[in-house]
Amino acid sequence: MSREAPTSPAERLAALRDAMREHDIDAWWLPSSDPHNSEYLPEHWAGRAWLSGFDGSVGTLVVTRHAAGVWVDSRYWVQAEEQLAGSGIELMKLHPGQGDAPMQWLAENLESGATLGFDANVVTLASARRLEEALSPAGIRLRGDMDLLDSIWPDRPSLPEAPLYAHDSTYLDESRAERLARVREAMAEHEADWHPISTLDDIAWLTQLRGDDVDFNPVFLAHLLIGRETATLFVAPGKLDDTLRESLAGDGIQVAPYAGWASRLAELPETSRVLVDPARLTLGTRQALPDGATLVEAFQPSTLAKGRKSDADLEHVRHAMEEDGAALCEFFAWLEDALARGETVTELTVDDKLTAARAARPGFVSRSFSTIAAFNANGALPHYHATPEAHATIEGNGLLLIDSGGQYPGGTTDITRVVPVGEIDAAHREDYTLVLKGTIALSRAHFPRGIPSAQLDAIARAPLWTSGRDYGHGTGHGVGYFLNVHEGPQVIAWHAPVAAHTAMQPGMITSIEPGVYRPGKWGIRIENLVANRPAAESEFGDFLRFETLTLCPIDTRCIEPSLLDASEIDWLDAYHAEVRERLAPKLEGNALAWLKKRTQPLARG
Repeated sequence: MSREAPTSPAERLAALRDAMREHDIDAWWLPSSDPHNSEYLPEHWAGRAWLSGFDGSVGTLVVTRHAAGVWVDSRYWVQAEEQLAGSGIELMKLHPGQGDAPMQWLAENLESGATLGFDANVVTLASARRLEEALSPAGIRLRGDMDLLDSIWPDRPSLPEAPLYAHDSTYLDESRAERLARVREAMAEHEADWHPISTLDDIAWLTQLRGDDVDFNPVFLAHLLIGRETATLFVAPGKLDDTLRESLAGDGIQVAPYAGWASRLAELPETSRVLVDPARLTLGTRQALPDGATLVEAFQPSTLAKGRKSDADLEHVRHAMEEDGAALCEFFAWLEDALARGETVTELTVDDKLTAARAARPGFVSRSFSTIAAFNANGALPHYHATPEAHATIEGNGLLLIDSGGQYPGGTTDITRVVPVGEIDAAHREDYTLVLKGTIALSRAHFPRGIPSAQLDAIARAPLWTSGRDYGHGTGHGVGYFLNVHEGPQVIAWHAPVAAHTAMQPGMITSIEPGVYRPGKWGIRIENLVANRPAAESEFGDFLRFETLTLCPIDTRCIEPSLLDASEIDWLDAYHAEVRERLAPKLEGNALAWLKKRTQPLARG
């Protein structure tokens, strides 16, 4: 007899607790994750969102017999509070540096002898170890041998079945075999026989394949097992055509069913030395390996290799940025005209028109994330998302924040701009100009090659800190090459771990996006993507600088010029001159006129 699906978060919570009692589990741990440690999840693994009603991209749900909470950082506090209302699940606010807070909460709220359950296939080995360290002293037992969602989610979405395709060789300057050889060199350094990889962007980069299994990111569900001489791609039957299979075989990659991953790992020789990255492989994968296998733990070599774009890659990215920038000019020219004519424009209209402008550019594949179009108070929510049921009309006076991006075969874009609507006041301009000062400060920084990326954060925040302002999110994240819009290993955030693998290296692409958020009033964020480029060599070492890749005017109508010094104005004028020079040949009519108007030198106060 089929089970009727619970329809509300409260009913789903009750169903989960029934399943917990049935299996003698006292608490359940449900992160925002899948077997690939993904940020954006196929619907099959969006269990935290399905169960709680909170659909933000990051959050951890913990349920006990009598309490439940979702831990989220400041980007999601308002959204989570609204979406969790009436669910019986409490919003638990995470502050920077408190990533293990839900584990500590469990240690304080569960009695000795209690059992915490979770699905080992969606919890990384590193996270499972932190759970063990936090809960074992309190006498709490861990159990990861089942997925309770299967028993309470009868209409759970199936796994995606979209076919795969090859990344156009026009945009590649390295063969698949060469990339595999680079990984095998790292394996040899660790004297490893095997290296399992589950992160989807690493697999896409290594195989030079792309897919459509995850919204916004051109990746596909797969695992990859690399041996000293062999490699096997585990992917669902039917996703590869004969041409792709033959191409993979030519580079020594066999194909096996996605569902056969665990059983193949179990067949490895007991004497195997296996290179694993605990932060990127799940506990379930570790449990599938033979008990006698020796784990060689190290940072996943393909992640750093993927993060360092070649000179040829960066040239393609520059062209993608030109197409993206031209689309943005077309959109902003339309927006100003539409508002001047008194047309009704909503946050949803902004998304539709901007996506259409990008879609008209050569090579556009998709958005790189869900567009954030946020007017006035909605802009104070860093991850706000307009819906047909809840959105604002762009009218009256205030600030419109637009954070958007596109996927092109030659690169991935991510840009945030803020524009004035109607009249704005001195408080708007002061916040905006201080954010701009932070963007400029970090954009023109020079720094030692190999510096941990987190240590650059204070450069962008300093102009804001001086005036008693700050923002709760990081300043920058890595960006992929026709891959994930959020990519490691680098991250510019003072609270991020300082580790060798986060070192800034040539070729990395990173966002710079400081902000200021006034709850109930407005939000401001100015974001460009930059690339690490050589700056200087001296007796003190090698130094890097940032090349700004993003091409789109920064609205000078929001600036208070007296708050900028001459060097900052020079930077802005030089940036606008480059934007005008590179985008003008791709534009005509109103869009070209708009570009010329918005890239005029700033009048100095």
